[in-house]
Amino acid sequence: MVACILPKCSTASSKEKIDVVPPLRLLEADSKSMRSMSGSRRNSGSSLVSSSSASSNLSHLEEDTWILWGRIVNEWEEWRRKKDKLLKELIRKGIPHHFRAIVWQLLGNATDMPVKNQYSELLKMSSPCEKLIRRDIARTYPEHEFFKGQDSLGQEVLFNVMKAYSLVDREVGYCQGSAFIVGLLLMQMPEEEAFCVFVRLMQEYRLRELFKPSMAELGLCIYQFEYLLQEQLPELNVHFRSQSFHTSMYASSWFLTLFLTFLPLPIATRIFDIFMYEGLEIIFRVGMAILQYNQTDLIQLDMEGMSQHFQKVIPHQFDSCPDKLILRAYQVKYNPKRMKKLEKEYTAIKNKEMEEQIEIKRLRTENRLLKQRIETLEKGQVTRAQEAEENYVIKRELAVVRQQCSVASDSLEKAQDTIRELQQNPFGMKQ
Repeated sequence: MVACILPKCSTASSKEKIDVVPPLRLLEADSKSMRSMSGSRRNSGSSLVSSSSASSNLSHLEEDTWILWGRIVNEWEEWRRKKDKLLKELIRKGIPHHFRAIVWQLLGNATDMPVKNQYSELLKMSSPCEKLIRRDIARTYPEHEFFKGQDSLGQEVLFNVMKAYSLVDREVGYCQGSAFIVGLLLMQMPEEEAFCVFVRLMQEYRLRELFKPSMAELGLCIYQFEYLLQEQLPELNVHFRSQSFHTSMYASSWFLTLFLTFLPLPIATRIFDIFMYEGLEIIFRVGMAILQYNQTDLIQLDMEGMSQHFQKVIPHQFDSCPDKLILRAYQVKYNPKRMKKLEKEYTAIKNKEMEEQIEIKRLRTENRLLKQRIETLEKGQVTRAQEAEENYVIKRELAVVRQQCSVASDSLEKAQDTIRELQQNPFGMKQ
């Protein structure tokens, strides 16, 4: 099992611990407890993602951050009710690495889910998606130490979570992009907790609709994103269209993997922090911020050049300062009401398309039946023509037979007259 990265922090006055799963116990917020935390973190080998904060001596700012987030975790309900705005600002600045596991569970309301009790039983069952999951496992974070190697712990627990979900949601089953989200969760928490958070993400964060076989939600996201692009970056939008550089070519993976396959992991994780609190809005914001930042360069490139720019240049533009990207994202104009209106428009368009498809299907069925009827009638006409031709031949033959019969009757009548004459004069004597 993947070890939980949240440290067990003892204090001078008690042996209380902060566990990944509730109930949460009080975290003493004094400097002595923070030093104890620091020692606990230094001695812990549970972290799966390296962090510069795990240095031997924490700065006062880092100590203050740990104190603050310790209070947030222990007073979670109060912070959600009374300090929601401040909590949002803190999350946008980044959740401290060692607090991510518990905070993500709290944000997703995934700390006490009944489905967790089913997890071990689900692993004993077989899933029709197992071969597909096995095939894709090696493609998920192939360079990350935790997932390297066919028999690595990371690949095994990733397989377990994906398999378990495919069994509890058979309509969705397994979709490749979802493995990157689960992989990120597994870098932060044990597989049971990762499974619960993923179930909650699928249920409450629109991800299930994104990963359904129809991917209808992805179509909606692309439709909404294209509106933002057309409204805020009209020149770039025109250039994309002139080059047939469709939005789905670069933005689909942004929504399906929440930038986890596009941006370096430290930046993508920061975005995921915000996603856990604000949902897909941050994906729209970051996507638009990236395009705004690169508009001047992209307008000068053709399709091939733009593809290369998206693959090689953009992902590393904010390596040195992730905050720069987050700041730009919140300078993007985003109107939730307008997005809701666009959702209604898209739904209406799709409903109309569905109605048209139903009508087209009906017309095609009628057309097929008419063709069958025509073929039947044509066959009937051929049959009648053949019958008419045969009747004509028969009539001609009958006429010939009748003529022959008439000639034969005349000859017979003459022969009978001759016979009668001979009978009357058997010896041929002339009278």
